[in-house]
Amino acid sequence: MSDGPWVGSWRPHRPRGPIAALYTSPGPKYGLPTSVGFLAHDPSRDRAPAFSFGLRAEARPRERSPGPVYRVPPGSTARGRAGAPACSIYSRQRDPAPFNTPGPGRYSPERAGSVAFPTAPACSLRSRTQHGAVQQTPGPAAYHLPPMLGPRVVSKTSAPNYSMLGRSSTGAFYQDLCKTPGPCRYRVVHTDVYKPRAPRFTMRARNALPGDSTAKPGPGAHSPRESRPQGVTFGIRHSAYIAPLIADVPD
Repeated sequence: MSDGPWVGSWRPHRPRGPIAALYTSPGPKYGLPTSVGFLAHDPSRDRAPAFSFGLRAEARPRERSPGPVYRVPPGSTARGRAGAPACSIYSRQRDPAPFNTPGPGRYSPERAGSVAFPTAPACSLRSRTQHGAVQQTPGPAAYHLPPMLGPRVVSKTSAPNYSMLGRSSTGAFYQDLCKTPGPCRYRVVHTDVYKPRAPRFTMRARNALPGDSTAKPGPGAHSPRESRPQGVTFGIRHSAYIAPLIADVPD
């Protein structure tokens, strides 16, 4: 028995054997597959055949008339318009074109000699047609006979021939194995690099003398006769509060 406090008429104590409450489990986390229905059925259970309910078929479309959208003219019946026969007045039709029947003077019996009587065959001469230019038939000079000299004779055996090549630089007596540059490969160093450099002077163009290039009036531009007479002009009104100009400042 436990020495703990009593909970009502029951005192907590250690269980005599293992119980499920002592072990942790994920609980209802994993769900078994259903055994009802057709989709996602439990594969370990038998599944009865299932039938699907089809969709409701569309009803037959009823014939719909456009309604009173067309206006039937008054006086119309099932056989046509009721009333007396009426005729419309049209313009006069044109007269049919007369037949152009040839007369006796249109015939030329003298020209029917080759048609009405037997004649010798006659051929006409005309220019050459353009169809002959399309035929690309090779002429006698287009065929080349094989040569009878050299190694490419077709019907005869040829002697061995040798070709003469140019002199190769590989393996020759003048081959440069060291790849050493010669004296001409070096450039001459300027003396100003390793010696004191002498002063240099540049020659520039002559500078223009400073002067006044503005256009000034000459003696002929003045007209003493056209000078305006002297008169009195009205100056600008000065304010009484303006400061006077002090030119000479005492030291």
